[in-house]
Amino acid sequence: MIFKRRIRDSSSGPTTFIAPSTKIVGTISGQGAYVFCGTVEGDCDINGPLTLAEGGQWKGTLKANDIIVAGKVEGDVVARQRVEIAGTARVSGSLSGNSIAVAEGAVIEGEIKVTSGGPAVKFQEKRQS
Repeated sequence: MIFKRRIRDSSSGPTTFIAPSTKIVGTISGQGAYVFCGTVEGDCDINGPLTLAEGGQWKGTLKANDIIVAGKVEGDVVARQRVEIAGTARVSGSLSGNSIAVAEGAVIEGEIKVTSGGPAVKFQEKRQS
């Protein structure tokens, strides 16, 4: 299996996109890759990668295999594997994952727990989208 450095590079198959003008209230579950550009109020448990795009807002718990946050989260972010926090992200809640990378400029108000025992990694975003 080829390891991809970034979560977006490793997803395969179809992706479910939620438009910026969409608001979802309730519990979300599913399989595959999801990209949320709109507003969500509720919790999710996704079997696959989840991206909260820049401008996206989430109130509740995000739980997925791999998670990228570029938007605003008011709640906990729980990844079974990797968490990547972009420089545009604002998180008010805890982060938990096997590995966590936080870009320069991100704001996190809460606990960071790396479940593999290693430290959180800080990085400067060099790629555009």
